[in-house]
Amino acid sequence: MKRETATLGGGCFWCLEAVFLELKGVDSVVSGYSGGTIEEPSYRDVSSGTSGHAEVVQLIFDPEKVSYRDILEVFFTIHDPTTLNRQGADVGTQYRSVIFYHSEEQKQIAEDVIGELNRSDTWDNPIVTEITPLHKFYPAEDYHQQYYEQNRDQPYCRLVIEPKVAKLRKHFMKKLKR
Repeated sequence: MKRETATLGGGCFWCLEAVFLELKGVDSVVSGYSGGTIEEPSYRDVSSGTSGHAEVVQLIFDPEKVSYRDILEVFFTIHDPTTLNRQGADVGTQYRSVIFYHSEEQKQIAEDVIGELNRSDTWDNPIVTEITPLHKFYPAEDYHQQYYEQNRDQPYCRLVIEPKVAKLRKHFMKKLKR
């Protein structure tokens, strides 16, 4: 069974995790941190904005069921890739839009998708998503894992995460697990 890994950041990792857990072909999603200078960062380190790390999710997926391109199409639908270091009320480099690629093929696909989106006028402004090689991924603390599943009644989940999950369901119904 061939599996691939994708590591993406687009604002709060709780939002990305909730969305990608519903996508057919995605075996696991782990919230974590990447792209900074601190070894073994904590949530406090990352949320301070001084670690250089972004909140990210790391997906393990079956490329026979969902392609890397499909994953990126979902990614670019559920967050705003045109705002530098910001997603809604979340501001700082830890919330930047970023693709940490695992291979030259992933890098090329990411560049192609961004080029296509910029030419399509999908967004009013150019995409500012960073494309950079993955050097190290650090899983976030246990209480961040499957946050939406465990905290659906929290205001943040209802106001911020649920609209992203609803957008996924509207645009990608045929690609969902259920």
